[in-house]
Amino acid sequence: MTYDFDTPINRKGSGCFKYDALKMIYGYDDLVPLWVADMDFAVAPAIQEAMQKRLNHPVFGYNLRLPGYYEAIMEWTSTRYNWTTKREWIVSPPGVVPALCLAILSLTQPGDGILIQPPVYNPFHTSVTDHGRNLLYNHLVPGPRGWEIDFEDFEKQARLAKLFILCNPHNPTGRVFTKAELLKLGEICKRHNVLIFSDEIHADIIYPGSSHIAISSLEDLGDITLTGFSPAKSFNLAGLGTGILMIPNPMLREAVSGLNNKLHLYMGNSFGIAAVEAAYRDGLPWLEELMKYLEGNRDLITGFLKENLPEIVAFQPEGTYLYWLDFRALGMKAEDLQKLLTEKAGIALDTGFKYGRGYELFHRINFGCSRSVLQEGLNRLHLAIRSI
Repeated sequence: MTYDFDTPINRKGSGCFKYDALKMIYGYDDLVPLWVADMDFAVAPAIQEAMQKRLNHPVFGYNLRLPGYYEAIMEWTSTRYNWTTKREWIVSPPGVVPALCLAILSLTQPGDGILIQPPVYNPFHTSVTDHGRNLLYNHLVPGPRGWEIDFEDFEKQARLAKLFILCNPHNPTGRVFTKAELLKLGEICKRHNVLIFSDEIHADIIYPGSSHIAISSLEDLGDITLTGFSPAKSFNLAGLGTGILMIPNPMLREAVSGLNNKLHLYMGNSFGIAAVEAAYRDGLPWLEELMKYLEGNRDLITGFLKENLPEIVAFQPEGTYLYWLDFRALGMKAEDLQKLLTEKAGIALDTGFKYGRGYELFHRINFGCSRSVLQEGLNRLHLAIRSI
């Protein structure tokens, strides 16, 4: 490989939440950190060079995104997602979750129903409840492809909803929804006048056999869809405030962009702007090698569980660098399972209660790390469970 993904990088003491918050969250600071959805790999050299070039200019005042920034984004959506986008569609919030909050605040009212699909990313829950809206649930269910959509229940809930928050690729299950699934979701939403906020931040992390489809690109679904994405996950730039929001419908765009401007969230980060353009213009060779490495890590987990821990149920993810593990067969209470993972195994996983009620015995593992670190975590998990 041209790029080094094998050599672990010491992130402790860098103000890194994944490492420096271990003691605060788990009570121990020496755990193998396989939580928090960022990767441990060095950022692509092309991005580092672009940021260094920006640093070499010694003034960091208010920003204006130049035409090249927008051109890079539109070229990426065209070549990677087969989605032709327009400059005027782009709104620039500081991240996808802030974009979601902007959409909730500007397009819904207190008390409105907002539909999510648990088990799902924790900020989907809190962005609704923190702003006085009502959560509606369409739980994903196990099926032949992994976690699948219960469409009968989805339509039932959609009748009560003003907004549906889609996560595709799905965090934490790793599902990449098919065109047929997305069309059916969109058709139900249109029938019941439900807007769609589609979080597609993991869109670039797709494994062979699946492909990412932006729901906004399908038929006339752009009229009801707001799409949030970013190079934050695929290029490991979560700390740079690199949110991108595509809104084809001018009325929706005016409302959301207006609030973004009123809150003065639009200015951007000098280094984040440089990083976005560099990632989308020059980062593809790095990303292609990263995907091969992540696929190897994913397959390592799949094989390890099958051979050593068959009682842990898990569907191999079609996208993301996240694996959703079901520990229910161990017959443990949630608090005892947590102690086993932290005190006996010495690993930090994301606990399932973050993703919705009823998932307390599930845990999410992040395999965006050096293979030796992942192997150490799996070995510790195996020894701890066999010691029960």
